[in-house]
Amino acid sequence: MAHDYYKTLGLARDAPAAEIKAAYRKLALQFHPDRNPGDHAAEERFKEVSLAYAVLGDEEKRARYDRLGDVPGDLPFGDSADLAKATEYFDAIFGDLFGLGRKRAAGQDLRYTLELDFDEAALGCQKTIRFQRSEDCGACGGTGAQGGATGLQPCARCAGQGWTRHKAGFFSARRDCLACAGSGQIPRVRCPTCSGTGLHDCEREYVVHVPPGSQAGGTQRVAGEGSPGRRGGPAGDLHVMVRTRPHPFYRQQGDLLEVEVPVRMEEAALGTEIEVPLLDARVRMKIPAGTQPDSVFRVRGKGLPAPGGSRGDAHVRVQVEVPGGCSDEARALLSKLGGMLGDDAYPRQRAFRDMTAAMRRREE
Repeated sequence: MAHDYYKTLGLARDAPAAEIKAAYRKLALQFHPDRNPGDHAAEERFKEVSLAYAVLGDEEKRARYDRLGDVPGDLPFGDSADLAKATEYFDAIFGDLFGLGRKRAAGQDLRYTLELDFDEAALGCQKTIRFQRSEDCGACGGTGAQGGATGLQPCARCAGQGWTRHKAGFFSARRDCLACAGSGQIPRVRCPTCSGTGLHDCEREYVVHVPPGSQAGGTQRVAGEGSPGRRGGPAGDLHVMVRTRPHPFYRQQGDLLEVEVPVRMEEAALGTEIEVPLLDARVRMKIPAGTQPDSVFRVRGKGLPAPGGSRGDAHVRVQVEVPGGCSDEARALLSKLGGMLGDDAYPRQRAFRDMTAAMRRREE
């Protein structure tokens, strides 16, 4: 082999992935150029261990290296890696350990709560939403300087580098310059339109496509519709959270639609035929005599949309509504009816009464 990358990292050939990463981190920190300024030998070692990890830290590249002994061509940097690329590679894996701020900063994500009626979420719909977000100031092109990019000058605090150096124990750390936010430039004269922020607030309009069967709490991510990034960084995302307004008669459980249907006391006792609305269809169904409260009748294929284009079932749950606010005449008739109905009309009440009587006898 042209290079023994295992030897470079001080590892055995059967070392697990976690051990390889830990060895690279330890050596990279030891030979990092910010810890060894001006040390050419340390720079070369830093590039060597970075290249070794670029091969061994990737499962496919490691397998090819073990099998063929050659170095794959699609490495993050070439076989003779330059120092800047090796440093960027280290920062991408382990983050900003030395306080190296990114020159580009991603924008902020935004969140929007979209309230829908039950049928809109169940059947799908399109909604136009309007929301506030920040955008680059049109007067200065987002630079914050009067006259745009031509109105910028090098930052005096960091001499236009965009960073300042700080001592942190053994490390010499670099951080984004606070005066210019890491850009290396500041306005000669602040833009009067945005007061030098480079941004302005505006109202955005976006059409949200809500798929059928959307459940409350579901979130859609719209890439790039958040606030813009700083210094050319990517814009954030817009997260649209769907909230379904409660419905007095519908409930959702996955692709199952549950419909609560109130029926009159005499209808449940004698039987009847009812019409049930099921979102985008109406069905007629018979309620048999003697139907009890919470009885459930299934209607196949009339529920909510399911993956693959199918639909779930609908459950029609009967709720017997007891009359209230009766007139004196109605009260007299109900009392008379109660006296005419024997225990056979109320089997559960009879069973409950028998259980109570048995408990009383045991206590005696």
